Amino acid sequence: MTGIQKTTEKNLMVFSGRAHPGLADEVSELLGTPLVPTSAYEFANGEIYVRYEESVRGCDAFVIQSHTAPINEWVMEHLIMVDALKRASAKRITVVMPFWGYSRQDKKHRGREPISARLIADMFKTAGADRIITVDMHADQLQGFFDGPVDHLMALPLLTDYIKTKYGDQQLAIVSPDAGRIKVAERWSARLDGAPLAFIHKTRRTDRPNETVANRVVGEVEGRLCVLTDDMIDTGGTIVKAAEALVAEGAAGVVIAATHPILSGPAIDRLKNSSAVEVIVTNTLPISPDREFDKLTVLSIAPLVARAIREVFEDGSVTSMFDGHA
Repeated sequence: MTGIQKTTEKNLMVFSGRAHPGLADEVSELLGTPLVPTSAYEFANGEIYVRYEESVRGCDAFVIQSHTAPINEWVMEHLIMVDALKRASAKRITVVMPFWGYSRQDKKHRGREPISARLIADMFKTAGADRIITVDMHADQLQGFFDGPVDHLMALPLLTDYIKTKYGDQQLAIVSPDAGRIKVAERWSARLDGAPLAFIHKTRRTDRPNETVANRVVGEVEGRLCVLTDDMIDTGGTIVKAAEALVAEGAAGVVIAATHPILSGPAIDRLKNSSAVEVIVTNTLPISPDREFDKLTVLSIAPLVARAIREVFEDGSVTSMFDGHA
C-alpha cells in the first residue's frame, strides 16, 4: 500500500467568548480541560478582534457563548471566533449557545417581517460551524433552521428535580403561560407525579413587543401550589400577570420556573414585587450580583452542557440524556 498512514487522536478543545465566562469556566472544569487562551478586544471604532494563543489545527472545537445583552456584540464575537477556528484548520467546530439569540423571531406574524432566527443559523453555517448545541429553544422548528446537526438540550430534568425536592410534599399544578406550551407542561407533569395541568388564555399584541393580556385561567388551580413554567423571562410582564391571574383564581401559591433569565428593563422589580414565592432559573445567561434578589434561585446548567459536549466528542448519544425525548 502506498502513501502515508497515521492513526490520529481526537483532541477536544473548549473556547469561550466574553459574554458569560463564568459558565464556560464551570463547563471546562467539569470536562477536565482548560479553556484555550484567547485574545479578544475592540478596535477604536468598535470592531472585534479575536486570536487564539495556541494551535487549534485538527481539533474538535467547542465554542461557548451566551447571547446576552448587548446581544449584537456577543453574536458578532461568536461568529468571529468560529471564523478564526475555520481559518486555523480546526477539524470540527461546534457552536455552543446556551441561549439562541433572536430565537423569538422564528416566523412571520405579519407581512414584511424577517425570520431572524433563521438568519442567525445561516450566519453560523457561513462562518464555518458544523454543529450547534443549545438549551431549551423557543420553538422546536429552530432545529431545522441550521443545515447540520442541532443538539437541543432541556433544562426540564434540572428544574423538576429541584421542585420535586423542595415542593414535592404539596399539591401541585403545572401551569403553562399560554396554550402553545401545553406539550412542554405535559412533560413537566409526567416528571412531577402526574400533577394536573392548566394554562393561561392570553392575547399577545403583534404590534407591541413584550405585551400580553392574561385573560383567564383554564384548569383547576384552586388550593394548589402552581408551578408556572416558561422558556424565558424577558421583561417579566407576561409571567407576572399570569401569576396574578392564578392567585386570583385561588391558587395556594405560585412558583415561577424558567430556563433563560433575560431579565430586561423592569423585570427585576416586577418579579421582586410579584405574588410568586420563588423564581427559579438556570445560568444560561449571566445575572450580575446587583440584579439578584431574595426570591431568585439560579441552578447551574453547566453539568448538562458539559455532558452534551462529552457525548458529541465521544460520538455518543445526546438523546440518551433525556430518555429518548431530545
